[in-house]
Parts: sequence; C-alpha cells; structure tokens
Amino acid sequence: MSEDRRRIAYEAAVLHYVQGETMETVARRLGVSRSTVSRLISLARDEGLVRISLHPPTENSDSLAARLSEMFGINAHVVPVSPTSTDVRRLDAVATVAGAIISDLVKPGHTIGVAWGTTISAVTDHLSPRPAPGSIVVQLNGAANSTTTGIPYAGQIIDSFGTAFGATIRHFPVPAFFDFAETREAMWRERSLASVRELQQTTDIAVFGVGSFNSPLASHVYVGGYLSPQDISVLRAEGVVGDICTVLLRPDGSYEDIEINKRATGPTPGELKKIPRRICVVAGASKVLPLHGALLAGAVTDLIIDEGAAWKLMDFASGQRKRKDRNGH
Repeated sequence: MSEDRRRIAYEAAVLHYVQGETMETVARRLGVSRSTVSRLISLARDEGLVRISLHPPTENSDSLAARLSEMFGINAHVVPVSPTSTDVRRLDAVATVAGAIISDLVKPGHTIGVAWGTTISAVTDHLSPRPAPGSIVVQLNGAANSTTTGIPYAGQIIDSFGTAFGATIRHFPVPAFFDFAETREAMWRERSLASVRELQQTTDIAVFGVGSFNSPLASHVYVGGYLSPQDISVLRAEGVVGDICTVLLRPDGSYEDIEINKRATGPTPGELKKIPRRICVVAGASKVLPLHGALLAGAVTDLIIDEGAAWKLMDFASGQRKRKDRNGH
C-alpha cells in the first residue's frame, strides 16, 4: 500500500475508532463513499495500523462466564449476541472476539496449531496482524478425501494465520480420515509426516472449533464429502454427536471406542491435553452436545462462546449432573 493510501487509511481509522464517527460521517469528512471508508478501515487493520484489544470487565462470581469457568475448570469468554441475530451474525460476533483474543496470545517463537473448519475460517477474517518472529503455524488435521485434496479450503485457513503473524507454515498433506487404520499407522512412520506430527505435539497454542451433526451452519466435515450419510447414521446410533479436529465424540466425552477415530488424522482429546493453551471457538446452541463432550474430555482450556449457547451449555451440564446425583454416580 502506498504511503498516501496508508495515511488516508490511518486517518479514517482514527475518525472511526478513536473519535467514534460513523462510517457515513467519515465518508463526508474525507469526501469519499461509505464503501471506500469500509475498505480503508479494513486496510488499516490488515496493515497493523489498528490493533483491537479486548479487556472484559471484572466479572462477579454469579456471571455466566465465571460460572462456566468454575464448572469446567477453563477460561470462558461469553460473547453477548442478540437472541434475534441470524446464525451468520452470531458466528461473526464470536469470530471477532476470538480473532482479537488469539492475536493477543500469540508471541514470538510460538507454535500455533490450527484445525480447519467453518468457525475457524470465520476467525481468520478477524485476526489482528502483528509480527511474531520465529513463530510457526501447523495444520492439526488432514483435509483430503476421495474427491478433493482439501488444500484450497484448509490451506487458506492455515495461510491466513501464517500471514497474520508472519509465521512459517507447515501443512499436513494427508486425508481427514484414512480408509484403513493400518494405513494411518504406516504413514505415521514416514519421516516427512513425522516432522509435522512432532510440531503438532509441541504446539504452544491450539485453535479449533466444534463440529455438530445438527448445526444450521453446516460443519464442513459433514457436507464436504468426508463422511457418507451411512457413516453419520452409524455414528448417531453409537451416540456420537460431533467432533473436534475431526475426532468424533459423544456428549459424555468418550471417543476411544469409536472405530472411525482409529482412522482419523486429527489429535485426540488426550493428545490435545498435552498442549498448554487449547482455544475452542463455538457459535450456536446446536454445538452444545459435542462441546460438552470436548470439555469433559479435557480438550479445552479457553472457550469463546456466544451467550445463547453458553446458557444452553450451563442448562445441559447442570441437568447431566443432577441425573448423576439421582442415580448415585
């Protein structure tokens, strides 16, 4: 971007973010269209002229975030979203907060593990560019299937994280699910993949969403040809409700006995537990059942979730605990 363009973008950002002017007012002040102002402000963020930092107010013990944090032993961030918001607007609100939080956590020399998916794709639009010299972004789960390499979709997500932090990129060129568990075991011995897997296991921060069979905004793993309708029917019959990092799980956190997980290429909840910070981003109440499973499995240290889903999670978790108490477990 030219220096003149940078100067105008900076001026537009100051008017909008610092002085609180609306897009329309900024447009009149600069003598340009509203759409031009929107582009200028986006450029200012992309160039690092604007960095958004969130500082939530001190929460009392009765707050929803504090209650979730205490219940599951995590750091919970609840994003206020109007109940009348569309699913797309809800996802954008959560992704905006997630982008800011993740950008603040990344430091020079960090290795960031990223799992592809609909939610994390939305987060890439809201990362605040800031150089983190020596950092590495590594793909956590394979993305290929019988009809696609997965590179255009997953690659764009991983590359966006790399661009935001000036990080080295390490892709994971394997299927999301192997056809045979024996094939996965053989491939894991290959040196070219072993080096990527070693990076995955020494990651400082993992970023992932939750896939759900019932989400209005379809999880990519369920509509992208990775699982057949017959696969999903079998999984439903086994009590499976969704996935994290393409590892399928139940609401109670169990996953080890699910056959397809022996062929999955993403890290299991047990493997994720070895990563210091594990950031799960969730938008929509339909994700609550698999999210509950991920939390019970210990896969999450930091949860960013919309308010409606947070309330449903609280209700579901409380109901489960009451049933266990009644049954003497």
